Amino acid sequence: MKGRVYLNREDFMRDEDALGISLPYSDNTDMLGKEANISGKRFHNRLVCQAMEGCDGTPGGSPDVLTVRRYDRLAEGGAGLIWFEATAVMEEGRANPRQLYINKNTLDDFKREVERIKTTALQKNGYEPIVIMQATHSGRYSKPHGKPEPLIAYNNPIFEKDSPISSERIVSDSYLYKVRDALVEGAKLAYEAGFDGVDIKCCHRYLNCELLSAYNREGDFGGSLENRTRLLREAVKGAFEVVGGDFIVSSRLNVYDGFPYPYGFGVKEGRGLDVELDEAVWLVKELYSYGVRLLNITMGNPYFNPHVNRPFAMGPYEPGEHPLLGVKRMLDGTAYIKERVPQMALICSALSYLGAVAPNVAAGYIEKGKFDFAGFGRTIFAYPDFANDILKCGGMNKDKCCICCSKCTEIMRAGGTPGCVIRDRDVYLPLYKELVKNIENMFGRKI
Repeated sequence: MKGRVYLNREDFMRDEDALGISLPYSDNTDMLGKEANISGKRFHNRLVCQAMEGCDGTPGGSPDVLTVRRYDRLAEGGAGLIWFEATAVMEEGRANPRQLYINKNTLDDFKREVERIKTTALQKNGYEPIVIMQATHSGRYSKPHGKPEPLIAYNNPIFEKDSPISSERIVSDSYLYKVRDALVEGAKLAYEAGFDGVDIKCCHRYLNCELLSAYNREGDFGGSLENRTRLLREAVKGAFEVVGGDFIVSSRLNVYDGFPYPYGFGVKEGRGLDVELDEAVWLVKELYSYGVRLLNITMGNPYFNPHVNRPFAMGPYEPGEHPLLGVKRMLDGTAYIKERVPQMALICSALSYLGAVAPNVAAGYIEKGKFDFAGFGRTIFAYPDFANDILKCGGMNKDKCCICCSKCTEIMRAGGTPGCVIRDRDVYLPLYKELVKNIENMFGRKI
């Protein structure tokens, strides 16, 4: 079912009524400007720039010109937390040849970038944002040399259909222990680079996330819930052991994949695609016991069912549900976790589709104690100063909002450097046109 990004409350309420649903909504967005303190770190507001990869680093993995430009804009934009994009910790785990890659050779470049973000924000807004680095291994989506070189936890017929990936690409337990050690080393390097925290990434069906649904895998990383969560849990524990006491160790965590058992997390056998979050609740409680105090909650797989984690107005297919239902599932799923683990601070996702009413919906949920921070993903490509407009102008400018047209995703999936073709057209429209031209030349037809 097709939808539209909301430019006013009336259209939003009309769709709520038509769908027979209701999302919390507040006319007072002051809550979004309220400070928070987590693990000894001061967050100046509740607005978050989510980790949106630009695929524009150097071949060696350092931030490049477009990377620096993007984070300059985000630093000036006023968000209290910048969740720094997916950064590889192993060469073979890079999602593309220009994915950022933190290692001893690139460490100084990351130090300079973190310092630049904080200095830029301080000069513009009078405060420094919290900056958390997302440490990743791309698993089945690894493409370090520009072509697929998947490293998988198990074969998945939903993705692979009648062309299964060779069993030689299924990673061994010994390799997964090396990944754990690399994630721990990545956390140590993030600490040395001046980041305020690290995210042991476990979402969107990259390697760590895929293990959550490895029900039929044998060995140390499959079968039981303890085994399926082993890589995440041991990497988190290891990270705490190598960083300073006020360094945040967190995760962007899939609590629901949107695939049936035994190929998805957040479901139960015989229950189809019904959301079942008992295992996710157990995992969140376990992470809290290790010292984790902040989690970034998400769902779905942007490569296969993007309507689950990125409800869209225009996209690669027409989903079988209205996009607002996808937003509600994400926000209510986060609220479900918060209700059962209230001591854990949670960041929500999937707000971009709400457009100009996103701050009001986020404030409504936060006022009711259903989560703690409002995370904006695609919005930051289109509208990097969204936070300052919310905090200083009383709301988002409808003419600057992301329209959820999926063109940024199109660019990324085609091997380009994603950005907003609509709102940042001087930079990204030429890149998009060139990419389309190359694809047309490759296949000999218009797209």
